[in-house]
Amino acid sequence: MTLDLSPVTRIPRTGLPEYAVVVGDPARAAAVAALLDVAEEVSYHREYRVFSGGWKGLPVLVASHGVGGPGAILLFQELADAGVRTLIRFGTAGAMKPGIGDGDLVIAEAAVRDDGVTQQLLPPEFPAVSSPEAVLALQRAARAAGAPHHRGIVWTRAAFQPGLLPLFSYAGAGLAAIEMELSALFVTASLRGLVAGGVLVVDGVNADELVDEEMTGGYDPHREVVAAGIQKGAVVSLEALRLLAEEYRA
Repeated sequence: MTLDLSPVTRIPRTGLPEYAVVVGDPARAAAVAALLDVAEEVSYHREYRVFSGGWKGLPVLVASHGVGGPGAILLFQELADAGVRTLIRFGTAGAMKPGIGDGDLVIAEAAVRDDGVTQQLLPPEFPAVSSPEAVLALQRAARAAGAPHHRGIVWTRAAFQPGLLPLFSYAGAGLAAIEMELSALFVTASLRGLVAGGVLVVDGVNADELVDEEMTGGYDPHREVVAAGIQKGAVVSLEALRLLAEEYRA
């Protein structure tokens, strides 16, 4: 029997859990899935690697979306088509506000739509916001895990490397962190009536390291403090899904 698969990500069109953690790196998807009960790989096509399993009795999905909003939004859309109703993006980010340290978690309340894709779907005035219940669930899960965490607005930016335009053009606006996919998730969730949230591990570029608008030292996300934050962030993401399913579901 041939499975009915989605055209881009090649995930099954039906039969998936309603709750999902989405990450950028396929290897990270496997690492998060290793925390699940009876995890099994559902599909792996291009950057889209998908696992299903259970977290404390809740059926969940873990899926990778690659780097950048345009590719990530394809996964979000096809997951929604397949029946996923609640998504938590678990990723990494650079801190933009002093006092947010490497390995800390940033829980996104909203995102600046500089993602390179949602401007082609909706006018720029349309906001990219997290579901309030997702923010509360993530915050509660972070407290339970003993993970240093902060709430705030993040900047979703399509370009990773700086060009001629100033990287910190939002300086003074109070943004917490910068990353590459979250606003695409929030806009998709608004369009599809989904519950969506995001939690990010700070892995490098930090406002405390900026002197006269120049970074002191190179970007190195492969450090123990970041790895420890990622381990806690994975648990926080999964536990937030459980809270959303059990306590915040309408």
